[in-house]
Amino acid sequence: MRGGNMAGMMKQMQKLQKEMTQAQDELNATEFTATSASDMVTVVFAGDKTLKDIQIKPEAIDPDDPDMLQDLVLEAVNAGLKQVDDATKAKMGKYTRGLPG
Repeated sequence: MRGGNMAGMMKQMQKLQKEMTQAQDELNATEFTATSASDMVTVVFAGDKTLKDIQIKPEAIDPDDPDMLQDLVLEAVNAGLKQVDDATKAKMGKYTRGLPG
């Protein structure tokens, strides 16, 4: 009986591992788009936090005010990364709840 119980647990763990891998693959294939104020900067991230695209409107490029463009890029990038983090927690949270670290 005990050996069957262990085999059942191993099978359950393998199933859980497969589900987690599939969920992570789905997340990595998802694209997340975020913009800065007035849509001046748009970024696209993959679920693994890889920056896939960045678009900057010409009117955001002011040679006399480079700080504004830097702020817009930071705003869009941080918003995109937050979207990825939120989606990761929502999708993967059921697998990681209660685990240390």
